[in-house]
Amino acid sequence: MAQLSKDQIETVRSRFNDYLRSQNLRQTVERALIFDEVYETDDHFDADELYGRLKSNNAAVSRATVYNTLELLVDCNLVVRHQFGNKQAKFEKSYRYWQHDHLICLDCNKLNEFCDPRIQTIRDMVAEIFDFEISHHSLNMYGHCKKDNCPDRLVSH
Repeated sequence: MAQLSKDQIETVRSRFNDYLRSQNLRQTVERALIFDEVYETDDHFDADELYGRLKSNNAAVSRATVYNTLELLVDCNLVVRHQFGNKQAKFEKSYRYWQHDHLICLDCNKLNEFCDPRIQTIRDMVAEIFDFEISHHSLNMYGHCKKDNCPDRLVSH
């Protein structure tokens, strides 16, 4: 996922602050730190990974604040939550989000993103057939790496 420009980051930050105001919530230093860390991250992350990164940067935030702020970012459509199998939820920033799908290795949990325009064509066709407006979709494919360097690959695959 491409980095956003400074102007785009400010647009997203403004959206988040507008959302907080609309919900009668305060714009706190902790929420700003969490927002910044999320929007500096180019990969998928879970709440504990985010918390760990913040703590390693000496940010004074609690685990609960990280979880709660992620929920706020999801609610205002600036972060998307993914549930890959029965693993902990993963998150990624969603401003200027390009639709993509995922391949997940069941052995090492490696996550590969891909985009195929044929999926969009199928999505449009299904929406038309069912007279349905699709706001977003999620396609996750699970399997096993065939790469020799998959650290947890079972020999039987």
